[in-house]
Amino acid sequence: MTLVTAHDYAWIRTSPLFRPMMESGYTLTLISGRTPREVLRAMEAEPRGTGEGTAGLIEADDTHRAEVDHAYWDESYVAGAFSTPGENGDWTLVLGFDGGLGIAAPCVEMLSKGGRVVAHSTNGGKPIHLFHWFEDGELRTTFEVPSSRDGSTPDELVPLLREVRLPLTSEGEHDESTPDVDRKAAVLALAERLTGVRVTEALLQDATYELGLVPEQPAEEWTSVVVDITDAHGEHLHKEWSYEEIVTASDRVRAEANAPVVITYNDAPARDRSEHETGE
Repeated sequence: MTLVTAHDYAWIRTSPLFRPMMESGYTLTLISGRTPREVLRAMEAEPRGTGEGTAGLIEADDTHRAEVDHAYWDESYVAGAFSTPGENGDWTLVLGFDGGLGIAAPCVEMLSKGGRVVAHSTNGGKPIHLFHWFEDGELRTTFEVPSSRDGSTPDELVPLLREVRLPLTSEGEHDESTPDVDRKAAVLALAERLTGVRVTEALLQDATYELGLVPEQPAEEWTSVVVDITDAHGEHLHKEWSYEEIVTASDRVRAEANAPVVITYNDAPARDRSEHETGE
């Protein structure tokens, strides 16, 4: 296992490739023990030949976007996949300029059966940076903010998170006494710790990608809404509302808005009171 830290990925902030990736939104996924063709097939991607380097991938994605109906938001995209050596054999690297949507969870769970999948993404705009680690079909650790983790083993990576220089205590809480670092660089370092794959600008730019058009995913029915916020001081707010709670609250507000307005007076009108007092 390499001893890489966030410092080794400082190049992403000046990279003419990675900076636009973060601005427009991307997902980079590493899958052990699967070929690029197997991965694209699992993603139900329509084969689109090959592309030389990120230039070929971007050209294919731009061509697809020019073909779709711009009257609505289409979330299909062209993904590129290639094989690269890592820990315990070859890994498939999948790159998509997908706005940070990521590969659908059921697909990733299936691809990680008997192996490992590590993914990180950024949605562009006001960015949300996500990290996911799947092992043998199970989401082990996921987070946006390192001090607020989820998954079946949310604390297992705490030692590695600290080693790549993320500001955490040994218990996995935010450590205000530790100097902050470039968290995206630290996440790339974490991905390398888990896969043995060193992602470089040259690796992404020079690879020959197997291309596939990933279809738009059907919208999932939602059962709850979660607000999970950590402010600049590390204060954490986590609140979940169920679908039923939201519907009940919405019905109550609607009923109150549609109710007739009733005006009542606690005192007699000013004129009547004046006449009574003067005896007129």
